[in-house]
Amino acid sequence: MLKTRLVAVLIVRQGIVVQSFDFNRYLPVGSPAIAVEYLDRWGVDEIVVLDIDATPDGRQPAFDRIGVYSSCCHVPLTIGGGITEVDDIVTMLQTGADKVVINSAAVDNPRLISDGARLFGSQCIVVSVDARRTTGGEYATVTQSNNVTTGYTPVDLAKRAEDHGAGEIFLNAVHRDGARTGYDLALIETVIAAVAIPVIVCGGVGHSEHFRPAIDLGASAVAAANFFHHTEHSVTVCKSFLTATGADMRLDSYVTYDAIEFD
Repeated sequence: MLKTRLVAVLIVRQGIVVQSFDFNRYLPVGSPAIAVEYLDRWGVDEIVVLDIDATPDGRQPAFDRIGVYSSCCHVPLTIGGGITEVDDIVTMLQTGADKVVINSAAVDNPRLISDGARLFGSQCIVVSVDARRTTGGEYATVTQSNNVTTGYTPVDLAKRAEDHGAGEIFLNAVHRDGARTGYDLALIETVIAAVAIPVIVCGGVGHSEHFRPAIDLGASAVAAANFFHHTEHSVTVCKSFLTATGADMRLDSYVTYDAIEFD
């Protein structure tokens, strides 16, 4: 059985890494390249870089930055933002990305998922499902940084992506973004049960203990964005905390906290 991956997500807005709150408010953090390098050195298993301006602004992905990120990154690097055609995927992979994240285009043109999976392998194609809980307690999905409602439920969109050849689902709870109250476990459980492909979950982490329930539900990878900007030791602390609870985590850092008791 594969070990659970710990994934760091970098939200890039106007060329700067930001902390995101409800996909609506943003606190600047700093250079994406520096953030990639630090996370790579501290033992995270995968880094996802999402350019949230690209699609709303109608521009191409920031291809020139991908090579900069990959030059200081030794773990899988997944890039999203602005992908509209196969040539975008080609350029991203050629300039250093290991995988790509497709969001708006996966809804508007699901054939892009199929073409990408056929040409590069399904393992390269990650479909982002951004879900928001409605006032009626149901779930809707959105694109373009919560500006467009798709008309699909998270389960429907995830199954549609799987049917078209996606290798992974990146499930993000918009209503938990920046809340630091933990994942939306009901959402995670329903989507994981609906698809056979790996599901990466994100949205709401404020403490290392928040990762564990999602692992128990079968998430292939647990991800967070804001959480990893709080302290440079957050990756190591998180892996050590989860391992102490019995979670089967990847451990490749030379630093451990085996003798430390966690709050």
